[in-house]
Amino acid sequence: MKKFIIEDSFWDIFPEASIGIITVHGIDNHIKAENRYQPLLETAEKKGLSWLTHDDFASNSVIAVWREAFTRFKKKKGVRSSIEALLKRVSQGKHLGTINPLVDIYNSISLSYALPVGGEDIDKFEGNIRLTLADGTEPFITLGSNESEPPKEGEVVYKDDAGAICRCWNWRESVRTMLTEEAANVFLCIECVDPERKEILTEAVNALKELAVRELGGTAEAAFLDKEHREVVID
Repeated sequence: MKKFIIEDSFWDIFPEASIGIITVHGIDNHIKAENRYQPLLETAEKKGLSWLTHDDFASNSVIAVWREAFTRFKKKKGVRSSIEALLKRVSQGKHLGTINPLVDIYNSISLSYALPVGGEDIDKFEGNIRLTLADGTEPFITLGSNESEPPKEGEVVYKDDAGAICRCWNWRESVRTMLTEEAANVFLCIECVDPERKEILTEAVNALKELAVRELGGTAEAAFLDKEHREVVID
């Protein structure tokens, strides 16, 4: 039995955070038609732009709240949240390319609701997965690199017994657990640090759960974690 556990060290910094978790078992994530999800992404890009109501990119609340959050822990210089990276791209008129079905689906949800969304292969986890502060020794190799770049001590990370899974909370993920076409059992998370957006978080989780099962099959369960509910069984 594997669990997702959010440790006290995280809640000490982000007591107001909420994390939506979806576990989907038995999906078929193989690419059956190239660019099948491009229209979905393009629609999501337009929805994403609707959240940017200020000309000054950083002044938009969906950006500002994450920039503030990233000042609360040690991190690599210049890193930004995953939702800022997506919205920055589309605000510059650049389209998202397709990757694989589930990644395309969760990117569409991320843009549509202006929340960070991530996904990993449960079968690649070693032991429980934890959202916590790094001790600075966790192995971490990201896409496009052959060398381990461990997180800083005190950096917010997802990690398991084998090392870091995602650095700087939701900035960059490890190739070890990333979603590929072969993934059958998956862990999806949507993160919220703004208490006023909890209803949006709920909508996003429900939309992702429904869309993933409808498109890829399998069975899904959702859970919401907060300071009072800190762990959930995922496998």
